[in-house]
Amino acid sequence: MLVQIHMIQNHAPSNLNRDDTGSPKEAVFGGTNRARISSQCLKRSIRQSEVFRESMGEGDYLGVRTRRMPLKLAAVLKDRGVPEDVAEAIMRKATIFGRGKDKDKDQESEGGMKRRSKEGEDGMTRQLIFLGKDELAGLADQLLELYESGPEEFAKMKQDELEKRVKSALPRSVDIALFGRMTTSATFEDVQASAQVAHAISTTRVEHQFDYFTAVDDLKTEADDDRGAGMISDVEFNSATYYKYFAVDFSALTENLGGDVETARRSVVAFLRAAALATPTGKQNTFAAHNPPDAILIEVSASHIPVNYANAFVDPVRAAAGVDVVKTSVQRLSEYSEEVNRAYGLVRERAALTTRGMAIEGAESIGTLEALTEWMSAKLAGASQA
Repeated sequence: MLVQIHMIQNHAPSNLNRDDTGSPKEAVFGGTNRARISSQCLKRSIRQSEVFRESMGEGDYLGVRTRRMPLKLAAVLKDRGVPEDVAEAIMRKATIFGRGKDKDKDQESEGGMKRRSKEGEDGMTRQLIFLGKDELAGLADQLLELYESGPEEFAKMKQDELEKRVKSALPRSVDIALFGRMTTSATFEDVQASAQVAHAISTTRVEHQFDYFTAVDDLKTEADDDRGAGMISDVEFNSATYYKYFAVDFSALTENLGGDVETARRSVVAFLRAAALATPTGKQNTFAAHNPPDAILIEVSASHIPVNYANAFVDPVRAAAGVDVVKTSVQRLSEYSEEVNRAYGLVRERAALTTRGMAIEGAESIGTLEALTEWMSAKLAGASQA
């Protein structure tokens, strides 16, 4: 079972996702410059959103991506009453997980002198590890058992040996099941992502603009010689109508969750709600571009043939008399999706939520996000029972 989510979302002036220079990210598509929001940015905004967390009820269903896993392990052990020196010895050893071949590389200190970092001195792994909450307890048990079987041997244990003897269970975390996990550590099983997220691109041609601004020194008086601003700067921004595309392989998601169909169904519902309501946080204190989508099209199919409809916007959308860029974008999506599915004989069950009386061809019109999630949930439940 494949679930595809297509959105048309118009954002007011904003800088939601910046590049290394602070400019809004962009891409050339159809020969013209488009605004862009990266898939990494969209995934993080979904995973970290209050909507997603509330929908899944926190608990053990959500993971954390961190280099501080050894510190978390030490905290678990101390909470169990393990002596502090033992917990810290295990913490230091756990920093070698996924360290890689450069683990003994010299580090250069100030003044050009070489030094070696003391193993585990900061309690952090060299790479980020996406960790399910349910994995920590099992890791703590195995590491403590190894330590107690021989503290000296444990301290001398090399990375390869430790990673062979300590194995993490497959995480039940929904965000890992959706977005996947890859590490260089043999301890942590790689998880193939069941969700694919496209970079959002604008349906329109976009040029960036600059906001020149000043800040006033509140304590400056007319008696001061310098009557100028306390600060002068500028910030780059744009405004764009985006096409967003998400695809979730429901079968793969269920498999990643150990066959738990009900949790998988809840996960897709939470994913849809968060994709619709969560917004990237970039420069939001400056722009407050909290604009929900004007169109959400859901497609559910037994065939696993995903289709991204971005090509509907190869020719950039332009406003016309009486028809704005949002309405034109929704119309383009409607016409192109119907044409592609007809041409390739793709059978989808479709439902859409739109604003301002717009409609999408071949899709059941649904009036609220809650009703849309119920429609999708019912389709997934029916497929699971078939």
